[in-house]
Amino acid sequence: MTGSRTLMVAGISGSPSPVSKSRVLVETALATFAGVGARTALIDLAALPADALLGRGSDAAVAGALETVGRSQVVVVGTPVYRATYSGLLKVFFDLMPPDSMVGKVGVPLVSGQSRGHEQAIDHGLRPLFVSLGATVVASGVYATPDQFQDGVPGPELREALDRAVREAGRLGGS
Repeated sequence: MTGSRTLMVAGISGSPSPVSKSRVLVETALATFAGVGARTALIDLAALPADALLGRGSDAAVAGALETVGRSQVVVVGTPVYRATYSGLLKVFFDLMPPDSMVGKVGVPLVSGQSRGHEQAIDHGLRPLFVSLGATVVASGVYATPDQFQDGVPGPELREALDRAVREAGRLGGS
């Protein structure tokens, strides 16, 4: 990614589990961005204090996570599908963001689910979530099922989909 500025990419893991396929998707996308010169930061929502995420108090870690998103040109979000949409952790984090806080940012939706039956969670859940805050969303969101992972990492087809989403986000993000 060439350009006059270094692309900043925030990756948000919206899974309540510290070990999840959606987190692996985010980490893989961040590694791909880093490999082409972007600065990256991983935000693990499960590690943040619940009271602050719910708006019942403040916390430096939550404030720092919001600041990281605010400084980023690209925001990669990974979530497992729960009840046909993104996780509650992701919902409460996005609820803390002011209106229009993602204007000028590029959103990259990454979703993991048990079957292709929930693939529409990208278009009916994450895409509207990004757009509600003003982000431009890549056309190539990624939906992954367990059979697309090999030994815990994305297999070739899934890796190709992630690379396509990263390339598109890089172009839209100005690099």
